[in-house]
Amino acid sequence: MIIDSHCHLDYPGLFDDLDNVIKRANQNKVKYLLSICTTLSSYEKIKIIVDKYNDVYGTLGIHPHETKDFKTFDKKKIMNLVNKNKKIIGIGETGLDYYYNHSDKDVQKKIFIEHIKAACELNLPLIVHSRNAEKDTYEILKSEKKNSSLKAIIHCFTGSSEFAKNILDLDFYISVSGIITFKNSSELAKTVSSVPIEKLLVETDSPYLSPEPYRGKTNEPSFVVKVVEKLASIKKISPEEVIKNTTNNFLKLFKLN
Repeated sequence: MIIDSHCHLDYPGLFDDLDNVIKRANQNKVKYLLSICTTLSSYEKIKIIVDKYNDVYGTLGIHPHETKDFKTFDKKKIMNLVNKNKKIIGIGETGLDYYYNHSDKDVQKKIFIEHIKAACELNLPLIVHSRNAEKDTYEILKSEKKNSSLKAIIHCFTGSSEFAKNILDLDFYISVSGIITFKNSSELAKTVSSVPIEKLLVETDSPYLSPEPYRGKTNEPSFVVKVVEKLASIKKISPEEVIKNTTNNFLKLFKLN
């Protein structure tokens, strides 16, 4: 049983063909899917999806790109929405993105912290997006983790070895996507090789970032098997070991076992 720990089933290209998308995932032994929220309109679709499909779960969060439109989004609003649905099992996607800067950095930080506070109070894992923002991401997570039971995943990890070490020192998880299959990802592969298998998850981030040999096509959860195969090669273990560990990690983190 494989778990796609991060996909966007509400996005066009997947949502419009969801029965078949999930059927293909199941045929590739992908059982559980976690559909990640990016806006409140995204959340409305996710609620429909998790209600229809037994093995699909969801999250609630505002992507850092979108925070400019959610400046008053706070811990209380997050908690009120999450408490209404038992299949919403994580908080995010939240975090910092200084690569595009679609939203002001201070606004991103403020909303990120609100998500963290909600995750702590709800005792749910936090799904973190970090791009060109390693220092601030780490400092905020480190500060907010003090005297809390914060659990977090750095999703679609592409960071430095130092960032990986810092994240592991906080006892958080690292999730790898199809990027590890790209030809120019040797440095990332080297960093991932040093991450204990007990702290790794696999994801697609579909419909984006299709792994080799599907580059250029719409990504989907069934393609996570290619991430598993590449991770096995990087870690010099069998695909079965990767599946066993990443699945157990997910089930433990999200309390589904």
